[in-house]
Amino acid sequence: MMGNSSFKVGIYIRLSRDDGNIESDSIISQRSLLNQYIKENNYNLIDEYVDDGFTGTNFERPSFKRMIKDIESGRINMIITKDMSRLGRDYIGTGELIEKYFPNKNVRYIAINDGIDTFVDNTNNDIAPFKAIMNDMYAKDISKKVKTSLHSRMKEGLYVSGRCPFGYMKDPTNKNHLVVNVEQSDTVKLIFDLALKGNTYHYIAQYLTERKIKTPASYYNYVWNKKCTNTNCISQEYGVWVDTTIKAILTNRIYVGDTVQGKTKKINYKLKKTVKNNPNDYIIVENTHEAIIDRDKFNYVQTLLPKNVKRPDKKRFYLLDGLLYCGDCKHRITIRYQNKTGRSYTTCDYYRTYSKYHFCTTHTNNYENLERIILDNIKGVCKKYLDRNKVKESIGNISFIDNTLKIKKQIESLEFANNKLTETLDKNYMNMLKGIIDEEQYIRVSKNLKHEIENNKSNIDNLKNENLASNKIDNKKIEKYIDKFLSLENPTRELIVNLVEKIYIYQDKTIDIIFSFNNKMV
Repeated sequence: MMGNSSFKVGIYIRLSRDDGNIESDSIISQRSLLNQYIKENNYNLIDEYVDDGFTGTNFERPSFKRMIKDIESGRINMIITKDMSRLGRDYIGTGELIEKYFPNKNVRYIAINDGIDTFVDNTNNDIAPFKAIMNDMYAKDISKKVKTSLHSRMKEGLYVSGRCPFGYMKDPTNKNHLVVNVEQSDTVKLIFDLALKGNTYHYIAQYLTERKIKTPASYYNYVWNKKCTNTNCISQEYGVWVDTTIKAILTNRIYVGDTVQGKTKKINYKLKKTVKNNPNDYIIVENTHEAIIDRDKFNYVQTLLPKNVKRPDKKRFYLLDGLLYCGDCKHRITIRYQNKTGRSYTTCDYYRTYSKYHFCTTHTNNYENLERIILDNIKGVCKKYLDRNKVKESIGNISFIDNTLKIKKQIESLEFANNKLTETLDKNYMNMLKGIIDEEQYIRVSKNLKHEIENNKSNIDNLKNENLASNKIDNKKIEKYIDKFLSLENPTRELIVNLVEKIYIYQDKTIDIIFSFNNKMV
């Protein structure tokens, strides 16, 4: 047995937020107890390691890591804590330290209140694993209580997140209530106004960046371009707007006065990693604070976003880009420019990606001709929509179009495509088992196939709900867009996206235009 004076002691002190209301666990109390113990036993204190505000369920603590580093270097060979829970509350990690790591490094460990001393043979050492489990269970119980408390407060409409959403700040008199930040809210309003004009996330982001409008990160003192010395660099003061930030703002219900929380959850109480919750599990409370964006405007912007979400900046501008869909498989139709002919043409995305599986056909059309035909059709429908007298005269002869059969066929087509995809997925698995393809190839192909299956399921859901939106149309707003559309020889992108939901192109050249307004009578 080594003499007490020959031990090089490090005392470890930890206090988590959950322990903050227990006086005996305070940093001062732990330090006093440990120093008194060292004095009474004539130990040689080398250093003190303090982690204040860190949970014991993981070991990524700054002072704990420094202590391990000192053990590795031989600077200390003895650790003393008030009890085992200070060392850690994860029974697996704590057990690894006491049963394996410390003995392997010839480090003596003492937990004063638990009577544990790894250099002395006593019964307390034997029950140390059970104490570690009890400490772990305590951490789990605390985690459950905190989670329950947070959920309860969320359901009351109290804002419990640490950082405020862009456009708001915490009420000085109530930290769980949001109030409008005037400067930031002006930017939010500008973003929504730009979206109403049919602009893409990318365009809006560039627009704000070029005008040196501060980003959310800039308000949080995020440092940009540390190495940039060029005067043309974006200033640290403003930052650079990105597409994801624009999307997050345009789709956040917080701006209509609703609190939406519980979007993510921790995997378990020991890990910081979070996963996304199902939208059905979000905790939503309406009208909890002052709105920045009118609810009708917000809802209308949501209908425009799908038309622009996949429209990256291109060398050539196409008026109908993002509105064209394959009438047979319901996937997007893209517009491509052919250098050899100097013309643009359309093609089905689904066919282009999976041409060898024959899930769809090319749907090739000359874009210029297609655009002219579609615009003529839109103008014709718009003129009839405004012709009130004609509608009144023919009121007795109105024939309403029943889209039920068409939608049913479209759903059947998507379900058939999904069956084919599933068969291909199974075939690829068998090919991997037979060694025809390797595991990496299987994973890559399977990921794409599963993504398409999910897209098809989403399209099926959209088809089932396709007619719901037409019941909430603002006729006066539509008439304003129609008047402006008919008065212009060359209509703008803004007008098109406000009048048209989708345009379906079929292989037989048939075109279906889904308008934002009800045109059954025309």
